[in-house]
Amino acid sequence: MQRQPQKSKIGRSQPADAARENGFYGQDILSVDQFNRARLEYIFDVAHEMRVLVERFGSADLLQGKILANLFYEPSTRTSSSFMAAMLRLGGQVIPINNVQYSSVSKGESLPDTIRTLESYSDVIVIRHPEVGSAATAAYYAEKPVINAGDGVGEHPTQSLLDLFTVVEELGRVDGLKVAMVGDLKYGRTVHSLTKLLLDFDVELTFVSPEILRMPGEILEKMQRSGRSYVETESIQEVIESVDVLYVTRVQKERFTDLAEYDRVKDFYVVDEELMRRAKEEMIVMHPLPRVGEISYAVDDDPRAAYFRQMRNGMYIRMALLASVLGKA
Repeated sequence: MQRQPQKSKIGRSQPADAARENGFYGQDILSVDQFNRARLEYIFDVAHEMRVLVERFGSADLLQGKILANLFYEPSTRTSSSFMAAMLRLGGQVIPINNVQYSSVSKGESLPDTIRTLESYSDVIVIRHPEVGSAATAAYYAEKPVINAGDGVGEHPTQSLLDLFTVVEELGRVDGLKVAMVGDLKYGRTVHSLTKLLLDFDVELTFVSPEILRMPGEILEKMQRSGRSYVETESIQEVIESVDVLYVTRVQKERFTDLAEYDRVKDFYVVDEELMRRAKEEMIVMHPLPRVGEISYAVDDDPRAAYFRQMRNGMYIRMALLASVLGKA
């Protein structure tokens, strides 16, 4: 799919105070490139408020009368349900479209027509699609805000936001940390987005993967252009004793055309109790989930295992984004 330029949203009527306050009102959330440290701080502050809101009251009516169209062309449990929960916690409603093979898409309807139809019923659209650039295409044809929930092997901006938010919540800072990304770095859109987001911070990045699953060249080139250094290695043993954040990803079987190649690398890394005994006491293990064996279930009881707290943080971040783009943050 050809990536389309994002259409200007200047023509939309915006409450001046909301637009000035957060800069997100009426805007699409397509890429981490839209975020600098000031915008991150704003979203994280709102997400923290959402966390307090949920813990104290369970829900609010900030988005009462608003409707989210949740359009997923790929299977999803966490991201889809997280956005739905976020909207419902804020008092809004959701049109869930998780099985597009049963919709008009299966009849040959184009993405632009689907988007134009859904925005006539809703106030904001969340989309996951297998093709890179699909979210940008959706945003080009939509007048309502579009949020990218993952476009193929491209980006997953809301995941990277919740990842970074988790680091801040768990460790209290980002600058000065040592971060190791482990596993499928070639197809893992979560690590692509998180790496780009971390370019704004003073962190030491190490990429741990088999040769065939290395971080894509365009991501490494972006790091070099920004003056950031990095280390690549195949050995998790080399980094486990020094890292503050161990970000583990599964090897994505669905991205392989040669299953024999997948079988050769699927169990390349396993984070288990023995490995964790060598890790620092003050560190965290993260994973975007689902996992398929790369983290032992025995590690779940380790207080450094942050991946389920990470998932909960995803709802708070998505609550913050939905409230912000709809002018209610």
